[in-house]
Formats: sequence, structure tokens, C-alpha cells
Amino acid sequence: MDWIIFAITIALLIAYMFLRRKGQISADQAVAALHEGALLIDVRSPAEFDIGHLKGAINMPVQQIDSLISSYVKDKNQILLLHCQSGTRSGMAKSKLNALGYTRAYNLGSYYRAAHIIDRP
Repeated sequence: MDWIIFAITIALLIAYMFLRRKGQISADQAVAALHEGALLIDVRSPAEFDIGHLKGAINMPVQQIDSLISSYVKDKNQILLLHCQSGTRSGMAKSKLNALGYTRAYNLGSYYRAAHIIDRP
């Protein structure tokens, strides 16, 4: 009986990891977007941003992104790559920006994933 619980737990974990990545831009697409001049936006809190952030990233906390975005981005077709600590807040920020008419906002995912993508040639 214990192995059934273990198997179900593993299956749920795999499903969670798959669904968490669903909706994120691919690494290759993100690199291409960066070469096209994409804006890198860190949606973590200012305190998290101050501890460490990716080179070239702009801090727009997810709670304030709808009021801050227009002062940084005038063109709603600008490519926006969003990331946070785990990918959850950046997914929420993407939804907010899409609702505001920003057509090329993408969830880059976690800080770790974003750092590896940004460092690619």
C-alpha cells in the first residue's frame, strides 16, 4: 500500500512540474527575444531585487506592475520577459499585462531559469 502512495506522490510532483512550466516561453524563444531588444522585468519585491538581480533587469513588483508599466514601456508591442523567484508571480504579471493590452509579455519563469537563459550566447 505504501508504494501506491509513493507512486501517486511522484505522479503529482511530475504533473506539477509540467504544469508549472506550461505557459513559459521556451529558452530558445527567450534568447531570440533578448537579441530583438526584449525588456527584462523582475516582478519580485524591491527587497528581493536589492538582494540580487539579473543584469539589465528592471524591478516592477507584481502588485504594482499595472501602474508602473506605462512609465517604462510606451509601445504595447514591446517584448517583455518577466521573471520572479519561482515563476508564479511572473505568470500573474503576464496575465495583468495581457489584460492591459501588452501583446508580447512572456513568463520567463524562475530566477534560476532566467539566469541560465540570460547567460546563454
